[in-house]
Amino acid sequence: MNQVVPISAAGAEQLEIVRTSERLREIGPAWTELWTNVDGLIFQSHDWISAWWETASIQAPRSLRIGLVWHGDRLAAVVPLAIGRRKGLRFLEWAAVSVSDYGDILMAPDCPPSALLRIWSRLSASGGFDLAFLNRLRPHADALGMLASDVPGGIRLRPNHRTEVSHRITGTWQNGAAWYDGLSKKTRKNYRHGCNTLEKSGKLQFRLLAPDEPLEPVLDRIADLKRKWLVERDRRSSLFDQEKLTLHKLVAALARRGVLRLFVLECDGVVIAASVNFVQKGTLMCWVTTYDPEFGLASPGTILIMDYTRWSFDNGLQTVDFLCGGEAFKERFATESVTLNSVIGTRTLRGMLAERMDRIRRALRRDDVRSNAESLPQEA
Repeated sequence: MNQVVPISAAGAEQLEIVRTSERLREIGPAWTELWTNVDGLIFQSHDWISAWWETASIQAPRSLRIGLVWHGDRLAAVVPLAIGRRKGLRFLEWAAVSVSDYGDILMAPDCPPSALLRIWSRLSASGGFDLAFLNRLRPHADALGMLASDVPGGIRLRPNHRTEVSHRITGTWQNGAAWYDGLSKKTRKNYRHGCNTLEKSGKLQFRLLAPDEPLEPVLDRIADLKRKWLVERDRRSSLFDQEKLTLHKLVAALARRGVLRLFVLECDGVVIAASVNFVQKGTLMCWVTTYDPEFGLASPGTILIMDYTRWSFDNGLQTVDFLCGGEAFKERFATESVTLNSVIGTRTLRGMLAERMDRIRRALRRDDVRSNAESLPQEA
């Protein structure tokens, strides 16, 4: 059941922990109002997390643990968490973490830091998990406010060694042509060669799907290409499940908020590359990109990236953010990278033992690397 507890004797603010789907639906308007007012990322929106929960709640055992701080009827903070299970351990982690590239909370400017610490204490005491692990934290994430060492009754969160990288293109180009002209001669030559190769197979067209254009055919094509890619590499992802339609539900959330930008590269009307992107904070954020391997020699994925990057700077955006992942193509185009950090806290003996074993394994790996380096012959 959901819990509502006054923060102070005056009762001006209240804490709540959302555990049920019914309550998640009820708080939608208040959550969306806060998200809009603080200009939050889509990953922390009610639309996004609800769309994820529609399918995630039936795919594997999970539990909602969404912390709320209320100021009267107004929502002042949201800590969107859920409990998942991996390798025999129960993790308190970001809700929708598997489909979100940046993790954080939502917090109104007038929400007191003490309220954030207290809701974290309530979440810690809610139980049902062994480890708290919050990752994909940008350098100035609001969630870092929960790292205080003196949280009354709360699990102490400590920096963890696991990091990820986010690559992006940012600069002061006047338009897309200026960005393109600044690329290396080889990169521009490869782009032209790829376009010429594809045009031998049919009419080549890059375009942005119109707001009133049906999304399902393109999303079906993206999911199909992604499933084939995953099978070839013996990997799995619930995002592209044909029956659960997780991708479709999340893209619908982007469309409802008016931030969706779905780009395609077509050859004679057939989608050979596609990218599900969204625009926020003057940035094109590139969420899911795929291409048809039958056209792989012409690098249609790279052509699409260059086309939507030019579109971005032509349309007044300042940044193209490739989000999480250290893939080579991201690094090749990026002008900067950001390290995303993580924090961890233990609640049970099993969690403490798991974290300790992780630290021991990491120390042994460091020792092995050091030993191997010392055993290498020194140059004269």
